[in-house]
This record gives sequence, structure tokens and C-alpha cells, in this order.
Amino acid sequence: MSFELHPRLDADCFFIEDLSFSRLLLMNDRRFAWCILVPRLEGLTELHDVPQRKRNLLFQEIETVSRALINATGAYKINVAALGNQVPQLHIHVIARHQDDAAWPAPVWSAGPSEPYPPETAKHEIAVITEALANL
Repeated sequence: MSFELHPRLDADCFFIEDLSFSRLLLMNDRRFAWCILVPRLEGLTELHDVPQRKRNLLFQEIETVSRALINATGAYKINVAALGNQVPQLHIHVIARHQDDAAWPAPVWSAGPSEPYPPETAKHEIAVITEALANL
């Protein structure tokens, strides 16, 4: 079985790059620097479904993306979550938070409807994240 991104993630996000194990996406909500990691193995729905031999790699990718977001945005806090209530495919949210962001101190899901990026702004945000990843 080959890897396929869930249609909802495909519709709601921009592709950034494929890491060693996960596809890295940018959530299309300009209010937050919000990345999503999707392990590229079919059939994963929960964190405990990740094969033991891949767990350290997934955690390293979460750490790498977290550090890149801190460096790129000066985040006060990084939120990491794997909910899957609306999208069953395992995906991990890595969100840079600031004390003055649209949802602080509540979860980002409480901030109302998303505010999509204008196309050029999305390209810029992806470039900033990509550069921050390269500089780690």
C-alpha cells in the first residue's frame, strides 16, 4: 500500500516537504504558525500505531519542527497534539503559540474560523519554515 494523504489534510494544508518519515504540511490559517506532520505509513490512526522502530524518528521530527518554529517565529510556547477526531489518519499538530495570538491561552481550535493565507504569504511562510529547518 502506498502513502496517500487524507483529502481533508490535502485541502486544508500546504505541502512544505517530506522529512525522513513524515510529510510536513502548513495549516492554511495565517493566525498561527501551524505545522502538521503526517507519518508516511498507511493505516496509522493513533500514536501507539506507529511501529516501535519508527517512534524515535517521529519524535525527532516533532522536535526538529518545534525548534524550527521557535527559531522562525520566536514562539513563547509550542503546542503538540495528535487528536484525529475529524481526520482519522494519524497527524501531529505542531503549533507556535504567542501570548497575543488569536486563541491564547486556549487551544487554537477555539479561535473561530480559520483565516486562509493569501497565496504569496503562504509561499513566504513555507520559505521561512524551510530555511529554519535547514539552519538547525
